[in-house]
Amino acid sequence: MTPTSLHFRACIAVTAIWTALMLPNSRGRDHLYADSHRPTEYQVKAAYLANFAKFVEWPPGAITDDSPIPVCVAGQDPFGPALDSAVSGESVRGHPLVVRRIGDMRDVNGCRVLFVPSNEALIESAVVSAERMPLLTVSDAPDFLKRGGMIKFVLDSNRVRFEINLAAAKTAGLNLSSELLRVATAVRKTP
Repeated sequence: MTPTSLHFRACIAVTAIWTALMLPNSRGRDHLYADSHRPTEYQVKAAYLANFAKFVEWPPGAITDDSPIPVCVAGQDPFGPALDSAVSGESVRGHPLVVRRIGDMRDVNGCRVLFVPSNEALIESAVVSAERMPLLTVSDAPDFLKRGGMIKFVLDSNRVRFEINLAAAKTAGLNLSSELLRVATAVRKTP
C-alpha cells in the first residue's frame, strides 16, 4: 500500500466516523443532550471539502510554489466556523489550505475548491468558471452534476455521501484520485 493510499484511507476513516455520528436520530427531545456532541451535516461536509483537495491533481501552474490552496464558499455560507476548523492546519503537498468566502463569482479567481449553495445563478457561474480555470466545484444542489458540477453531496440514511461527475472534472483539467472515485456512491463518466 502506498503512503498516499494510507493517507487517503486515514482521511476517509476519520470522515466515516464523523458521518456515523453525524445527524441526530429521531429519538426526540428526551435525548437532546446525548446527541449534542454529534457533528452536524455541514460539519461533516466541511471535513469532506478539506479532504477533497488532497485527492485532486491540478494542471501544472495552477498552484504556485509558495501559494496556499483556497477552499472557497460562494454566496450564503452554510458552514459557519466548521469549515475554518476543518481546514485549520491542513495542507496539500506543502500548500496550506485556506478558506475564502466570496459573495460574487467575479471573486472566484484563485479558488481551487468551490462550494456552491443551491442557487441557480451561482451554479451556472461556477460551472462556466470551472470550464475556463482549474476549479473543483462542489454542491449539495439536487441537479448539480447534470448541470456540469463535479462533486455533489447526498444524504443516504442520514449519512453524508458524495457523487462525482468525472467528465466535468476532466473538462476543467483536473485529475481525481482513483481512491476518491472508489468511495463515491456514483461516478458519472460521460457528459
